Parts: sequence; structure tokens; C-alpha cells
Amino acid sequence: MKSDQRTETPRTGDERSTLTGFLDYQRDTLAMKCAGLTAEQLRTRALAPSGLSLLGLVRHLAEVERSWFRNVLNNEARNGFWKHPDGTFAEFDTDTADPDEAFTVWRRECDHARELVAAAESLDVIGHYGEEVFSLRWILTHMIEEYARHNGHADLLREHLNGETGE
Repeated sequence: MKSDQRTETPRTGDERSTLTGFLDYQRDTLAMKCAGLTAEQLRTRALAPSGLSLLGLVRHLAEVERSWFRNVLNNEARNGFWKHPDGTFAEFDTDTADPDEAFTVWRRECDHARELVAAAESLDVIGHYGEEVFSLRWILTHMIEEYARHNGHADLLREHLNGETGE
């Protein structure tokens, strides 16, 4: 893997900068786990019988970014990016998936999420999912947890692919 060029997390920042710093650190970690791999390696399902691959994680996290920030926080009615004809999610079906497309979509969603967070008046701004209500603070905390969990998966997948491990 390339040298560690992840976002430095603030050690004395306010709550918003701390939460967004940790989320960007986790986003950077996913990118680092995928760096330098071929399209075939990114598509590899390394832990049978699971369909989990690094490319599937990138596509899944693009969907998670879209869902929480566009749909819940900003009340945008945006459909998923990768779906089966029956409407179920297909982000982990990566046999013929295009890594460049997936990374472009993921980065675009991360950038849009950053814009929405920066524009929010406070961390107490709320979004809705049906009848459920979520504060921006909760969404950011959940996203850190979501990335951290999947980055653990990414670390195992990367180690299986070429023996490289890291933080």
C-alpha cells in the first residue's frame, strides 16, 4: 500500500471538525486499502462463501453516503446506483463492475456529503427516514462506525489478496 496520506484528525477541534475529521480519515482508509490493486483484485471475493470484495465495499459505501446524506439529511429522493431488475441492491455484484465508475460515484457522494455537512447550521439539524428522525451528529457518528467496520473487512481482504496489512 502507498504511504499513509490519510486526513489528520483534529486532536483539539470542536465537535463538528472532530467528527468530520474522523469520517474523512475513515474514507481515506478505504481508499488506501484499495490503492494499487488491479480491477480483478478489486473484484475478487476473497472470503468464500461471502460475496464481499473491495470493489463491493466501495460501491456499498457510495450507497450508504447517498442514503444518509442525500436521502435522510437533505430529503432528496435519490435512487440507488446499482440495482437488480427486481429493485434489490446489487452493489456487491462486482464480476463485471467498473472500478473507475465505482470510485467516481463514491468520491462524488463523499464530496456532496461534505458540502451538505458544511452547509448545515449545526449538528442538531435533523433528517428523516420515514417517521424516524436523525440528527446530523448521529449521522456522522453512524458513518464513522460504518466505515470503521467495513475498513476492518477491507484490511482482511487486502491481506488475502497480496499479504499487505496496515492500520
